[in-house]
Amino acid sequence: MIIGRVVGTVVASHKRPQFEGAKLLLVQPETPQGVATGATLLAIDSVGAGVSERVLVVIEGRAAGEALGKKHAPVDAAIIGIVDQLEFVE
Repeated sequence: MIIGRVVGTVVASHKRPQFEGAKLLLVQPETPQGVATGATLLAIDSVGAGVSERVLVVIEGRAAGEALGKKHAPVDAAIIGIVDQLEFVE
């Protein structure tokens, strides 16, 4: 699981039937301090996240598919939570 920030949306006019009605978002992984790290991910939103929100993302295929309630969906990344507050100890 990673923390990231939603930086954009993706519109696809043709999708597999499992993804009809699903929202696709671009997520920039971040460190707990909010510093961008790594490549931007394309993730399916299962919680109603919006642009600029901090989110929790699963990037394992099976966990990502199950987050949508679709066990056999070909999903690499899914947003499973919106971060309200983050507290960490250095």
